[in-house]
Amino acid sequence: MKILKGLTVILLFIGGNNKGQEKKSIADIKNPGDDFIKTALIKQLKQGSTFTIDEAGAGLKKIQFETKELEAVAITADELLKSNGFNTLGTDEFNEKIKNIFGRIIDPNSQSIFLYINFFDKCDKQFVMYHNNGVDYEGLFVDKQRKIFTDFYYIPELIEYKKIYPKLNGIENFDVTRKSSINDSDIKIPHWRDIASLNEIRKKNVQTIVARNMFLFNDNKTQYKWLILNDQNFMAALVKTFGYTANTELLKWVIERTKFNKNHPQDYGKLFWTKQCDGSLKLHANTFKVLQKLYLPNDPSENRFILDYIKNYLEYFADFNNKETGISKEDKVKILANIVYFAEQYKYDKRFVSGYGDNSKMMGRLRFFLDQEEVNILQKNNYFNLPKFKEWWDNADYDDYFVEECEYNGTCGPDNRPMNMTEWRKQHPKE
Repeated sequence: MKILKGLTVILLFIGGNNKGQEKKSIADIKNPGDDFIKTALIKQLKQGSTFTIDEAGAGLKKIQFETKELEAVAITADELLKSNGFNTLGTDEFNEKIKNIFGRIIDPNSQSIFLYINFFDKCDKQFVMYHNNGVDYEGLFVDKQRKIFTDFYYIPELIEYKKIYPKLNGIENFDVTRKSSINDSDIKIPHWRDIASLNEIRKKNVQTIVARNMFLFNDNKTQYKWLILNDQNFMAALVKTFGYTANTELLKWVIERTKFNKNHPQDYGKLFWTKQCDGSLKLHANTFKVLQKLYLPNDPSENRFILDYIKNYLEYFADFNNKETGISKEDKVKILANIVYFAEQYKYDKRFVSGYGDNSKMMGRLRFFLDQEEVNILQKNNYFNLPKFKEWWDNADYDDYFVEECEYNGTCGPDNRPMNMTEWRKQHPKE
């Protein structure tokens, strides 16, 4: 295959049944899109490299790429995947994967080949024709025709163009300049051939295309290991941005990396819920299942702080004035009820705290924070059908008193101790 003879990474293990197999060369595969890619390459060589230029500081306007350039990237990515043993899914299975992972529905009647997934705003369906920079643009393109996905890359970022197309080398013998919008001066643009790290950039880009597609569509464990070491933002975004929790190993990895941060408190909540593009709430049931396995008695690891993180998030999220992404009050109560229900179970688990159970008083905190309207929502929805919720809610009346007196009113001290449960119960007998 002419366009791929010069790839820095032409050899990748695909794992599984191919262990011990010679790493595959993709140099001899024929590609009917060669002229297509050559045309895109000529344009990009004439424009010069996008590297080493501070476009904002230099006053250079960003250049949109064309659909034909994106098509050239897709052709290259498809051949890369085929050469590495990628198993292309059927149309229905592929469409279902895209829906489950990214929350996007592929319209079978659409004539567009590509679907844009925006990592800054998952609900924004506007087609972005700019190279990712992590600040203004961050997204990927789903190729509905080839049933793969990829970022947009410039052709020199994927292939060794100087070896594959030697007749084009003369293009880079001429200076490339662009006008600054700040002072109308000419800014010299470096050629792609002048980028010292270009080989490493190519290698990373190729590995990223192969690893992402083979992990998500072929469940390739080897590629998963590479991704959590080399593509961590993407992997975390699958869970936190798009609410993809079906892969238990990935979900566990994200949970263990996510701590409550008072400067970014909303980030912790992304483990538990997401607001879908139709405005509905999606609770992540799998998060609670994974947490139950992670939070164990006498655990010396960082997991021992899980209930502390939950308590901190509860205190943050219970304040409805935090303007949390415009969710309804009913959704807010539902989220809190489910999170607290998970945490409260440890109060009754005698494996914890020398046989006396956890003492975080989660349900008592919830009682303290909810106003009467929110309590009514809880009761109207039958405590969201959580089996022991009402029992635990009723049992937490003393915890409500204790939390208010000692933690939020600040009236507890050496000379002012709250009543113990026996004393308090005499004054507040259960109905």
